[in-house]
Amino acid sequence: MGEDVVTVFGGSGFLGRRVVGRLREHGFAVRVATRHPQRAETLFASSEVAAVAADVHDEQSVVKALVGARCAVNAVSLYMERASETFHAVHVEAARRVALLAARAGIDRLVHVSGLGADPASPSLYIRKRGEGEQAVRAAFADAVLVRPAVMFGPDDAFLSAMLRLLRRLPVFPMFGRGETRLQPVSVEDVSEAIARLVMAQRGMHPEIVECAGPRVYTYEELLRSVAREAGLRRALVPVPFAVWRALARAAEMLPHPPVTRSQVELMEIDTVPTPRTPGLADLGLSPSSLEEAIRRIVRHP
Repeated sequence: MGEDVVTVFGGSGFLGRRVVGRLREHGFAVRVATRHPQRAETLFASSEVAAVAADVHDEQSVVKALVGARCAVNAVSLYMERASETFHAVHVEAARRVALLAARAGIDRLVHVSGLGADPASPSLYIRKRGEGEQAVRAAFADAVLVRPAVMFGPDDAFLSAMLRLLRRLPVFPMFGRGETRLQPVSVEDVSEAIARLVMAQRGMHPEIVECAGPRVYTYEELLRSVAREAGLRRALVPVPFAVWRALARAAEMLPHPPVTRSQVELMEIDTVPTPRTPGLADLGLSPSSLEEAIRRIVRHP
């Protein structure tokens, strides 16, 4: 494949496949390490993108995926626990495994995708495991770059597109709590370009942590009203206590494709905005994309 090979774990996912595309635009050969290599082969029709079967829970397959690579990106994520696929297994143990094996393989740069607000002291299991995962990665690969995206939007996302679908269907929309939680959604394209630029940066010339957020802070209620306004909808917004949402999510998780999960509810209970003075998109020369423009594109091309 070329001298500069980048292995992307989770390269067929919502963020991962866009990271692959951006790396290709910057001239890298990319190895997509995924449990679904056939899906990746369908997504990427390029001689400079190779799909390999790899499971972040399996040491041998991770080692094979890293052979000959110069850099690696771990974009594997989990939003709902099922059986052995737990937040600890994916965000801590698997993250540590990839980082440790990348260090042993002599990988020059490791970019680990975490999440805005990651905190090992958080009462939220999901957020706590994200924070523990960052610690595990740093212990195994000292100069790994941690990328913390806010909630991401883009075509076929599980956030903005889903919100618009529900607003179109429901004349009365149930809000998480009183709609006061603050969030700063970011374009998945901006996050993927940030990751590509971090891969390209010279050793020692990149931030240790990058928090990726959009240009504006919204309360949840402001966000809903903005989406409805751009779509030409008038909707009544009704506060629903978080205790009710947690009960609904617990029941919904028994479904094959739950409309809401406890992790999503937990994330909506806390503000997810960047930490002051932590490097962000601007430090990488990027201007964050407008959420309103993304809504208009979705409305024009549903």
